[in-house]
Order: sequence, then structure tokens, then C-alpha cells
Amino acid sequence: MSFMVSHNLAISISSSSSTFLAPCSFNPRSQNVSLNAKRVGICKCVAAQEEVLTAYKTKVSRNANIAKLQAGYLFPEVARRRSAHLQKFPDAKVISLGIGDTTEPIPEVITSAMAKRSLALSTIEGYSGYGSEQGEKPLRRAIASALYKDIGLEEDEIFVSDGAKCDISRLQMMFGSNVTMAVQDPSYPAYVDSSVIMGQTGQYLKDAEKYGNIEYMRCSPENGFFPDLSSTSRTDIIFFCSPNNPTGATATREQLTQLVKFAKDNGSIIVYDSAYALYISDDKPRSIYEIPGAKEVAIETASFSKYAGFTGVRLGWTVVPKQLLFSDGFPVARDFNRIVCTSFNGASNISQAGALACLSPEGRKAMRDVIGFYKENSNIITETFETLGFKVYGGKNAPYVWVHFPGKSSWDVFAEILEKTHVVTTPGSGFGPGGEGFIRVSAFGHRENILEACRRFKQLYN
Repeated sequence: MSFMVSHNLAISISSSSSTFLAPCSFNPRSQNVSLNAKRVGICKCVAAQEEVLTAYKTKVSRNANIAKLQAGYLFPEVARRRSAHLQKFPDAKVISLGIGDTTEPIPEVITSAMAKRSLALSTIEGYSGYGSEQGEKPLRRAIASALYKDIGLEEDEIFVSDGAKCDISRLQMMFGSNVTMAVQDPSYPAYVDSSVIMGQTGQYLKDAEKYGNIEYMRCSPENGFFPDLSSTSRTDIIFFCSPNNPTGATATREQLTQLVKFAKDNGSIIVYDSAYALYISDDKPRSIYEIPGAKEVAIETASFSKYAGFTGVRLGWTVVPKQLLFSDGFPVARDFNRIVCTSFNGASNISQAGALACLSPEGRKAMRDVIGFYKENSNIITETFETLGFKVYGGKNAPYVWVHFPGKSSWDVFAEILEKTHVVTTPGSGFGPGGEGFIRVSAFGHRENILEACRRFKQLYN
């Protein structure tokens, strides 16, 4: 609003003006206020037209596939609710057993190798710039010999990366939008979300809590967390994770033999996520390539994230065998190599030095010790919920404990536990409709936090 005074006097007032913020001797309680002016006419109050602010918009359409995605990605949504809880209870000691992030320090045999490589970059002799997009040969060779011994993989079938999650998206880029997809239900959300973004799916079906054109392979206690392949429709790509995230279930040799046969019979490609393979302590396969014929139908992704605490360091790999061919006979590895060279400049040379140290005899022992620690955490969590009368799955060969709350909403259980115990878990329905009624409890945590969380669980459910 502007005050307009006739003749030579004009005073304008704005709520954003610094005049209102500057020191002023004006006393609002004064009874007599005088204003000097040569000639004062009539003061008129005129309303100025408000300026309408319209955000500038480009003419670029939004990716309609991204628009299909429901709410936020699961783990940022869990983090958002954790933050809201902290605002409500600022003094609470919140324990996070939700997102699968490691907590224990990286063994020194590994960090010292990274430090040495880092310092070498300050020297003429030790400096290196861009490396091979596929990874350094010594590391590829070490992965092949240390982790795939007796399987017969060659170093040039291994592509070193910045993590398995990143490789899942690169594989989707390679497959393109004209493929059909199957996933375990429940399963790691990145498989479904990347399929949606690539345009491989239909719209989200709210009633079914599924996307159209995805084959959801139900994995439940009733079928031993392995899908009924006899009733599973044929798809081009099958995502399969063992040990499974979130259920912790590990496929047997017989089950994986069925899966490989199913893929061969249907001409499908399996993307086998083995991110937790080193947690397996019994005779179950650690690699899909332990199954005869798997090299002709399977890609395998893996990572040092949960073995050596590399969640922040970022180092993984993907195996694409030479025998794996598209329908026209073209090698899948050659297309993946092109994708890698186009979208990736290679893993950090410092991270690769750490990975190489992981595979040394000392490094492998150190990794086993860290994995053993987390598995002890799993045992503590499992025993706690079993003592309280819950049905509990996983935990034995995986760092996740899958707890059943029959007849209850996963998000309601998540909210109840957070509200009453200040412990963050992960709602099972975030991993797919088959996860409804379950929560995932992560074993990644300092021992004192695991014990305290279990004490609070007992207090809540006793």
C-alpha cells in the first residue's frame, strides 16, 4: 500500500523496507506529532496492485515413468520419519536398526592400503589419473581367483564398479525398456524402482500394491521363501537375491538348480545379487555359478559394502560370463562393457587398493571377523524376538532378521516401535506386498546399541 501526498510530499512504506528495521527515536505513545511540509493537501490511501509471482516453467516434459513411482524411495522415507521422531523427542536416544548401513570400523589392513595409495598420488611415480572403466587388472584377477575359485571365471568377465546398486541401474540401461521383469516378493526396492524408471512396467495398481507388467514371485514362510516356479510366468529378466534382502533367506543348491533350469527353459537372464554371500556359513551356494549351466543364463552382482564396511568407500563388481548371449547371439558382456565405458569412468583407484587388500589373506581374515561380529548381533536379535513369542526368519546366513507381526500393518508396527522404544526398523511392506505384516531388523550396529534395543523390545512386548 502507498501513501500519496499532494504536491511535493510523497512517503512510501513497505513491510520489507529496512526503514522498519533501523534504530528509530519515534515514540508511538506521543500525543502530539508534527510534520513539516510546505503545503499539505488531502492524503489519499490507494491500494497498489499485488504482484502475482508465477514460477517460470520450461517446455520439457517430465519423464512419465518417474511419475509412476510411489511416494519416496523406502530408505529416505524411513530416514524422514526418524528425523520427525527426533524433532518430537529431541532428548531420546534413537537406535537405528533400519537401513542396512555398517557401523564397525574398516580393518586397518584395508585402510592402510588405501592410505598408502592415497599418499602415492602425491608423487610423480605414484600418481595415476583415469583408470580402466572395467577395473584394474590385479583386482579383477584377485576377485576371480579368491572369490570364484574352481568356478573358472576369467578376469575380463569381471567388471569392477562403485557398488552393486549402481550396477543394477547400469544393467537396466543395457536391457532397455522392451523387456519383461520378475522379482522376488519381497525384495530390495532398487530392482522394481529401476524397472519403473526404465519404462518396463505399467502403472501402479493400488489395490494389489504392485506395478503392472512385473511378475512378483511371492516368497513366504509357506514356500520356504523360494517362489513356486511352476506358477511363475515367463519373463526376460529375473532378479534374484540370495541371501535375500530383506528376508535373510538363503537358497539351497537344489532351489538354485531349479532356477537355472527355469531360466534356460524360458530363455531368460537371471540377475543374481550376491551382496551377502560371505555371510553364508553352511553348504548353500555363495555364487550362482556353482550351479552347472548358470554361465549361460546368469549375471552376478556383488559388493564389499557389507563385508568390509565399504558402504561409504563404494566398491563392487559384476560378473558377465562370455557364454551369456542375447537372442541374436551377441555377447551380453560386450554390451555391458559399452554401457560401462559410456556412463562410468572407473572405480576410485584408492577404493580399488582397499579392495585388493580385502582379498589378501590378512584382509580376508579381517572381513570374516567383521562378518562374524554382525552375525552375533543377528543371533542376539533373533533370540530376543523368539523369546517374546514371535516367528522369526533370516539372521543365520544374513545380517537381517525378518519378524512376523500377523494381522498388523508393517508401517503401524514400525511406528509403534519407533514411538515407544525409539528404535528404527524397516517396514516389510516397503519391500513389496509380500512383506506386509513383517518388519526387518538390521544387525548392523554397535554391540551396546543392539543389546539396548533388545532390552527395549522386551520392555514393549513382554
